[in-house]
Amino acid sequence: MIDTTVDVINKLGLHARASGKLIEVTTKFQSSIQLGKGEKMIDAKNIMALLMLGAGKGTALRLVVTGPDEEQAVTDIKALFTAKFYEAD
Repeated sequence: MIDTTVDVINKLGLHARASGKLIEVTTKFQSSIQLGKGEKMIDAKNIMALLMLGAGKGTALRLVVTGPDEEQAVTDIKALFTAKFYEAD
């Protein structure tokens, strides 16, 4: 199990397009991927759950990944957040 954090740094936060890109990454892994803030953790493979998080710019999210490909999953997810979901500033 890997328990870490990711920061939402893109201008619009975890909106529909960014959530869609995150789903593209998370669904290719077998591992369980949970994302959340505070005590609320959601399945990061569920688009509706991601949208309901309401994670705006500046939000620190907890990322918990458990499974056979957890290391690659964390690497790819962190890369997506760091790249600001490949959105123009």
